[in-house]
Amino acid sequence: MEKDGTIQTEKQKEKLENEESVQEKKEIKKEPLYVLRETVSEKDMVKEASLKYALKCQGEYTLEDYYALPDDQRVELIDGVIYDMAAPNMAHQTAVTAMTVQLNNYINSRGGRCLAYPSPVDVQLNCDDRTMVQPDVLVVCDRDKIIKRCVYGAPDLVVEILSPSSERKDLTIKLAKYIGAGVREYWVIDLRLEKVIVYDIEHECRTAIYGMNQHIPVQIFDGDCQISFDGIMEMVRSILDSPEPDE
Repeated sequence: MEKDGTIQTEKQKEKLENEESVQEKKEIKKEPLYVLRETVSEKDMVKEASLKYALKCQGEYTLEDYYALPDDQRVELIDGVIYDMAAPNMAHQTAVTAMTVQLNNYINSRGGRCLAYPSPVDVQLNCDDRTMVQPDVLVVCDRDKIIKRCVYGAPDLVVEILSPSSERKDLTIKLAKYIGAGVREYWVIDLRLEKVIVYDIEHECRTAIYGMNQHIPVQIFDGDCQISFDGIMEMVRSILDSPEPDE
């Protein structure tokens, strides 16, 4: 009898716990939706977006997932794969600014319709929902491709500045994507080695390597525009060699 009594007591306890759980759920459902939203912190929203990011396998992501991520989380989407992007350093940004200014100065001096942009600019490269890239510098000559949220289609010129985290992607994955999408010219800049690789995709993907002490011709402008890094390389070297400040 004692054993049966113990079993009966445990069943009663379990029943009571179940009733309490049901009551809690009913009370939660009564909570107005706007109140629940107001209690979600910014940190929680970041977690929510990151959770959605983690629910799929690489290769399955779309622009819906891309736009669901927090604005301060820099990524690229290539063929359904999400790649994290490190924040650019100051040497990187110095080179980006110098090149963008020279390109726009040349275009404006000729009364051209092309536009040069520095990163970050979204480029929906293949006009599908599986790829969105952010080149470091780009030139678009077809203004119909420039829409409110992004560049819709392949730019004419794309420039990527190598970093340890992006080197493999820029030299292989992105090169193939840019060729396939119809980018006319692709530059890869290595600030440490002070070299620029130019892929003239429009003309049988002819490839040339330049030192950053040279004046480098831009092929989409028939070589008439030439980019010089002479004025910034001393600054770039100084930044790359500078020690990190003590915490």
